[in-house]
Amino acid sequence: MGMPQAARDWTVQRVLALPDDGKRYEVVDGELLVTPAPTFHHQDAILALAVRLDPFVRSTGSGYLSISPADIELDERTLVQPDLFVFELPGGRRPERWKDITKVLLAIEVLSPSTARADRHVKRRRYQQHGISEYWIVDLDSRLVERWRPGDDRPEIPSLRSGQALSETLTWQPSESAAPFELDLAAFFAEVLD
Repeated sequence: MGMPQAARDWTVQRVLALPDDGKRYEVVDGELLVTPAPTFHHQDAILALAVRLDPFVRSTGSGYLSISPADIELDERTLVQPDLFVFELPGGRRPERWKDITKVLLAIEVLSPSTARADRHVKRRRYQQHGISEYWIVDLDSRLVERWRPGDDRPEIPSLRSGQALSETLTWQPSESAAPFELDLAAFFAEVLD
């Protein structure tokens, strides 16, 4: 995310009133975050994750998968646009407006040089405070995924380094009544980067 703006009195209403100029605007606890257009690898990673996650989410009925741009309002001073996210269906139905989404189950951000600070610190802390049960930060340069949960002081990091697997899969189990989702990290990073 580009440089945060100096004014710390941004609200969701103020952000939503900004003109559509092709940039992505978010506000976290009153701090405005502005993001330039993403890179090819960034978008390819989101697509690869969506292709893997969507069949799981649909077959288990564990929520609904969506991608940004999407205005997810956590409170009157926090509006985020996770790259990819799974949310609980409000009233068991697809929402008609982003504002109808009240419970995000999984938020995923793919890092880029301009987003690293906001994704790893500003948004991560806010997602944890809001009680989002899983937050993944995908670092394409390091070929790793940081997994954060609400009470974590440090991330769980299943990753691949120099071809050696520290952990070959990232597992997500939103419901104990269904088998978990397993992301093959080697296959994912190879598809996106090789």
